[in-house]
Amino acid sequence: MKTYTKTELEEILEKHYKWLQNDGGERTNLRYADLSSANLSSANLSSANLHSTDLSYANLHSANLSYA
Repeated sequence: MKTYTKTELEEILEKHYKWLQNDGGERTNLRYADLSSANLSSANLSSANLHSTDLSYANLHSANLSYA
């Protein structure tokens, strides 16, 4: 499983947000990522690829995971 630093994850989320807004960016692909204990509160991950992603103990408060 791939792990990400806080900075890397912030960049990924920013690109995904731009993709959702049709403003460039790219759809997030966190397939097989280790996001255990990550702070994803209020993150918009709708339509992101989260297949087999480890979200154990992640903070998902107010996160949008629709169609992910």
